[in-house]
Amino acid sequence: MNLNIIQMILVVFVAFLAGMEGVMDEFEFHQPVVACTLIGLVTGNLVPCLILGGTLQMIALGWANIGAAVAAVASAIILVLGGQGKAGVSSAIAIAVPLAVAGLLLAIITRTIATAIIHFMDAAAEEGNLGKIEMWHVIAIILQGLRIAIPAVLILAIGAGPIRSLLQAMPTWLTDGLAIGGGMVVAVGYAMVINMMATREVWPFFAIGFVLATVSQITLIGLGAIGVCLALIYLTLSKQGGSGNGGGSNTGDPLGDIIDRY
Repeated sequence: MNLNIIQMILVVFVAFLAGMEGVMDEFEFHQPVVACTLIGLVTGNLVPCLILGGTLQMIALGWANIGAAVAAVASAIILVLGGQGKAGVSSAIAIAVPLAVAGLLLAIITRTIATAIIHFMDAAAEEGNLGKIEMWHVIAIILQGLRIAIPAVLILAIGAGPIRSLLQAMPTWLTDGLAIGGGMVVAVGYAMVINMMATREVWPFFAIGFVLATVSQITLIGLGAIGVCLALIYLTLSKQGGSGNGGGSNTGDPLGDIIDRY
């Protein structure tokens, strides 16, 4: 797929935001599910990029290195340029693994430079020059953004043709093998999420969620609305349980008490 100039600018802008968020952690643009989705949105490939981002996000929970912004952004761009749609997700995931290593190298370089910038800021602080401190702060943040934006520009400069040839040249055993390995790490990510959230109060919501996920007629927006409603019900019941209106509550949560009785 060939991108027009506006789409390219938007892709580089998303990559720049992802790079800055890698150190700021304010709006989470660097998370794979966010970065890939934004790139899919600006390029008109929302569904394949959303699938890629979700897969990389779960891999990131099991193996943090794959969550590097370089891997997420670059693999999403390659997926779009490859023009294979959903069929190219496995190849993009396979490419994301070595890209994650490259992302760590770029992170080391930029953080080394940032160390020197900190010394410049210390010197400006001794002078009492707040303007210079702010200037170096902005430069450091821009440097982090360029850490992701420059590789994105290089991939866009290569073009769709070579990218498509690269994806088609990848042997099946490599893409399938890395896809299977990535799926195993995704399972680790799911296990970590469940381990953090699994309490007797939320197990019913896990069961409800898995059941509702099998109903294909429910859209993602519908599932999200149901999740929000269940969360509001849970919070309301939790507050009522802690009001001391009778009963020997151990947890302050009526759902937990019901599970104890049954």
